[in-house]
Parts: sequence; C-alpha cells; structure tokens
Amino acid sequence: MNYQELWHRLSEVYDAGEAKALARMLYEVRYGLSLGDLLMGRDEGVPQDELEQLAVRLEHQEPIQYVLGQADFCGRTFKVSPAVLIPRPETEELCLWVVEEVREQWRAAGEGLSVLDIGTGSGCIAVTLAAELPGARVRAWDISEEALQVARENALRNGVSVSFEHHDALHATTTAQPTTDIIVSNPPYICNRERTAMEANVLEHEPHTALFVPDDDPLLFYRAIARYGREALKPGGRLYFEINPMYRDPLDEMLRRMSYHDIATRADQYGKQRMIRACL
Repeated sequence: MNYQELWHRLSEVYDAGEAKALARMLYEVRYGLSLGDLLMGRDEGVPQDELEQLAVRLEHQEPIQYVLGQADFCGRTFKVSPAVLIPRPETEELCLWVVEEVREQWRAAGEGLSVLDIGTGSGCIAVTLAAELPGARVRAWDISEEALQVARENALRNGVSVSFEHHDALHATTTAQPTTDIIVSNPPYICNRERTAMEANVLEHEPHTALFVPDDDPLLFYRAIARYGREALKPGGRLYFEINPMYRDPLDEMLRRMSYHDIATRADQYGKQRMIRACL
C-alpha cells in the first residue's frame, strides 16, 4: 500500500480532503516523509504490516492524534493516549490569555507566581504555562493516575518543572493559608444530552470522565473549583476557565454570588464565548 492507495482507502470513510490530510500526516509524523517524498514515490520502504494496522485504526475513526500518539499544542509536541483528551485550539487560546495577562500585570516571566491547573489531563495547560512563565511555580491535579503519568512524560519531554498531584476536583479542600495566584481549568462541561450532536470519533475514543457532566448540573465542576478557589487563592487571585458557551450567563451569575468580581469572557477563534476569567 502506497500513499495514493492509503488516501483512496480512507476516502471511503472521510471526505477526500480529510483523507489526504490524514494520510499525509501519518507519513510525515510516523515515517518522516514529506508530501514531495510521497509524490516522488519514496514511500516504498514503509513497513506494510504496521501501515495496515494504522490504516485500520483510522478507518475505525480513531483520532489521528491517538494513532500517532502525539498532538501539537502551542507550538510544542505532547504525548497523548486514550487516557487523556486531545488538546484543542480553544484551550491554546485559554493558555495565551493567561500568559498575556500575567505578562501585563506581573513580571514577564511570572517570577514568584503560583499557578494551579485543575484537571490537567495531558498536562498541556500546565506544561505550556511552565514553559511560557519560567519564573512561576506550577502545580497540576488530576483524578486519573493514567492521565498524570502522561502529563509527567509531557513535562519531561518539554523540559519544564511541574508538580503533578492526584486530587479529585469535586472534593478539594485546604486548611492552609491562601498560596495560589492563578487557578486554570478546562473541566468537563458537556451535558449528557449533547452526546447525540457529537462526532463518533470523540464519543468512541476520548475519555468520557473528562467530557461529560450531568444534565441537571452543568456547573458541577465550576462550582467545586470556584469554591476551592475562595480558600486557596490569594487576595486578587484569578480563576481562568474554559467554558461551554451555553452556560456562560449562569456561570457568570454563580461566580458573582461567590464574591468573585472583574469577570470577563472571551470568544474563541470561531466566535463562541469559550473562556471566562474571575478575580477574588
């Protein structure tokens, strides 16, 4: 099977443009072959047994990032597995917002800043903030030990120091004095009833515990994290969340009731209100 045969085969499942893109990415990342190499027929040395296995996984609509075992995020490469969500562009925008405001209001490198990423998954947020704000002390929580192992590997891969801890965001408490300047989180925020509108490759392959919340309590994780923030954040500390645009207004109201202020939202590149920031 060569490049042409692979993308024609994938076009039975995907549209032609996506099939070509998937085939090119597979050859480039896995085998180091550019499009020019492929067009010149330099793919003869690709191991056919392995290529067949990867093709079958793509035909079953497994995300290409899981097939390759990696994903790009904020200009860095992260290991991914079915234990973690695939990092997405809107989460990149959340990270960039945090970095932008830190650099405007603290020292450019985040010197002395304490940052906590709750529900870290692959560690993409924590690792990115540690890399972009090298003076900050970054911690990250997750309830999944498998996810934490992936995140630790990503910190090593990207040469940053992050303290990863096993915690349940829904039962977080602290008795210490407030020590955190910034809490960042991309928590589960998709209601179960929204499953029918989601793509099969997400539903069948990505971890449901990192995606879904009960229909009757869409703010479940936001409430728990904001409550923890009231104990853990220093005066003037900030929460940054990725959000479900459907619940922006109820979330804003909830944060105000919990004595947060200076609340602002931002749209993602598609115009959806996808991020919110609140100050304590």
